[in-house]
Amino acid sequence: MKGKDLTEHCVRGEELYGGRFLRLQRDVVRLPDGSETVREYVRHPGAVAIVALLADGRVVLERQHRYPHRRDFLEIPAGKLEPGEPHFETAQRELQEETGYVAREWTRLGVIHTTVAYSDEAIELWLAKGLEQRAAKLDAGEFLEVLALPFGEAVAMIRDGRITDAKTIAGLLWVRVFLDG
Repeated sequence: MKGKDLTEHCVRGEELYGGRFLRLQRDVVRLPDGSETVREYVRHPGAVAIVALLADGRVVLERQHRYPHRRDFLEIPAGKLEPGEPHFETAQRELQEETGYVAREWTRLGVIHTTVAYSDEAIELWLAKGLEQRAAKLDAGEFLEVLALPFGEAVAMIRDGRITDAKTIAGLLWVRVFLDG
């Protein structure tokens, strides 16, 4: 999409906070009209999320407590990239670590930018089929419950508000709209 130049150019920046997982950045930027303003945003290492389909049409979901919201969420398996790790390898690793499944068939679905106004997070979506159950290898401090629901039921849970996680909504609807026809 071409049109007017809307690019904002960094004049100077500083890291306000650097944690184990996220970094908080503040940049002074030059706007298209030449004026300057401040942009604060979260730097994220990137992630993958996997729509894992069983042979009987059920989708693998996880129930996991998410502290910032102080409640449990139903989500597709997902995880962050390790430094230098390719997205596909991250998807394979995370699926097995969290659910115990390995897949014979992988399809890259695309990428989503979850919160474009205040984070540079990008999540690459994958479809995994031909699943075989092995042992899960959860990270220390990671607690979740693995579920398998009929795909249509999971989509209905988006519609009625029981699934609200953005990557899960995007992944399930991507499969429903683009792959189911």
